[in-house]
Amino acid sequence: MSFANGTWSGYLSDVQAYLPESNSRLILILLINTPIIAILLNALWQVIGPRNPSDPPVIFHWIPIIGSAISYGNDPLNFFFNAREKYGDVFTFILLGRRITVALGPKGNNFILGGKSTVLNAEDAYTHLTTPIFGKGVVYDVPNEVFMEQKRFVKVGLSTDNFRTYVGMIEEEVEEFLKSDPAFSVFQRNDINEWGSFDVAKALQEITILTASRTLQGKEVRENLDKSFSGLYNDLDGGFTPLNFMFPNLPLASYRRRDRAHVKMSEFYVDIIKKRRANGNQHEPDMIEALMHQSYRNGKPLKDKEIAHIMIALLMAGQHTSSASGSWTLLHLAANPKITDALFAEQIEHFGTPDGKLRSVTYEELRALPLMDAVIRETLRLHPPIHSIMRKVRDDVVIPASLSAPTKDSTYIVPKGHYVLASPAVSQADPRIWRNALSWDPYRWSDPEGVAAQALATYTDEKGEKIDYGFGAVSKGTESPYQPFGAGKHRCIGEQFAYLQLGTIITTIIRRLELRIDQVPEHNYHTMITMPKTPRHISYRRRKFD
Repeated sequence: MSFANGTWSGYLSDVQAYLPESNSRLILILLINTPIIAILLNALWQVIGPRNPSDPPVIFHWIPIIGSAISYGNDPLNFFFNAREKYGDVFTFILLGRRITVALGPKGNNFILGGKSTVLNAEDAYTHLTTPIFGKGVVYDVPNEVFMEQKRFVKVGLSTDNFRTYVGMIEEEVEEFLKSDPAFSVFQRNDINEWGSFDVAKALQEITILTASRTLQGKEVRENLDKSFSGLYNDLDGGFTPLNFMFPNLPLASYRRRDRAHVKMSEFYVDIIKKRRANGNQHEPDMIEALMHQSYRNGKPLKDKEIAHIMIALLMAGQHTSSASGSWTLLHLAANPKITDALFAEQIEHFGTPDGKLRSVTYEELRALPLMDAVIRETLRLHPPIHSIMRKVRDDVVIPASLSAPTKDSTYIVPKGHYVLASPAVSQADPRIWRNALSWDPYRWSDPEGVAAQALATYTDEKGEKIDYGFGAVSKGTESPYQPFGAGKHRCIGEQFAYLQLGTIITTIIRRLELRIDQVPEHNYHTMITMPKTPRHISYRRRKFD
């Protein structure tokens, strides 16, 4: 271990100058070796120290406080699978001083995501990350029952009537992007033989925010995307990182930019709301319009600032997850041209016209495309946007014996103040559950007797078994091995909009472009939302059909 550091060397010199010569050598030896001693004592304590039989096993780690942060941060799924082989489905690891107890598999997901919010609490786990970005008074900055009411308000804006108007809007935005963005200059030259390339993540990030602003966010947001709003979004987005999650109060310039951007973006939305109220009811098919007419159960209407903060939350959360999912989908289609051709053939079959063109798609028609649906579901299975879902433990909680029972007379207990973690991503890539688990195979979803169909039935509750958390009856889905949008009361209610947005974007791009890539990139787990590593350029050329 090297300590050839200017600051450390200077510190040692100062210590030596002030110490009596007889003691200086011993103390300097101790100072130099203190980190090594701490590491050795930490390792020794884990091997020979007393252990409470009710504590889940702790993953061995060399460095105190740091714990397993490096292994977990670099590749969480590999970390979880390796730990499961040694410790079983329940174990604890140290993450920068926090004790995180993991419960894997469908039963583990059900235990954590289906647990009582009064015991396994999401607000305590996430408010330090989300509140500076989303704002006060919404999402994890309020008690769970208030958040559930706010989700009910949002659900009003996610109506089928609105969705029907959104398909055409999204299609127009994608078409215009292909016609104007410099990355698609080859497409713009109408050359069906020349190949170009584009960074899929960059393109999908821009397309996603364009389409979301045109639909859910409202015309005022869309009109300002090329002005000051885009700069505010970028500064706010800079605060949505793992660093902010682990260390929310660092004196960094990016944190200050985040805070300034939040204030200005909040004022931007409030100004829109005030102008709409002054001009009367405009009946826009967007989320702002829906939220302006909502009231809590106690009769109090949503405040303008609360509406603004909900809109920021929808923008930030939805943009990241949809752009990541869209990127992974296009990468797999580019790597599997036979499936891409089949997807295009599905378009011709359903939407081909006598003059050899393809007509626009309706919302109902988009939902009825079996291969498109399978492509999106399979991509979400292998690449769920979030790999870890945490809760903070408010009271000592007993882990069910069905998950883990170390002895006949005891069970594991997670103490108050610790964290628990579910990883639906592990269940979705588990070779014990899925055949060829790591292979991207959309056709697995067309097998009515296969695991995919069974998992989907559990997740969507096609039998009609639903639960109402206060924002309308939804599937609990906590026991399914397929949970790309979470489960339980915190299941993402934007799921249907995400399928609409992704389906329309992919449909429009596939109609216009042939795609190729030699290999799908690996996961980049160093971002809040799991993105593909660079390089992630897809080669394309204009379709001859177009």
